[in-house]
Amino acid sequence: MFATETGAPLNPNTDFHEWKDLIKEAGVRDARLHDARHTAATLLLILGAEGRTTQGLMGWSDPSMPARYQHLVKQVQTDIAKRQGDLMWGVLSAQEDGPAAMGTLAE
Repeated sequence: MFATETGAPLNPNTDFHEWKDLIKEAGVRDARLHDARHTAATLLLILGAEGRTTQGLMGWSDPSMPARYQHLVKQVQTDIAKRQGDLMWGVLSAQEDGPAAMGTLAE
């Protein structure tokens, strides 16, 4: 249970109205407070936070929650595709240098 500064119970609408005031003041589109959880989880995905880190920061006990909250945005897809390309081209360059250069990738 959450309380006011004087210890009285919070009005259930308090966080709703404070959230609406906050997003209006920030000049961002109207959204539900719950949408902020999806945004936070997706930002953690973009940042490359590992599963346990995301789970801890978001307060999830169920490891399947990222599948519900994280959205595979184009930025993540583009980054992974670039990293795969870099890895592939690195492998092709290593092949040109001979089998010894490939040893570290194959191990």
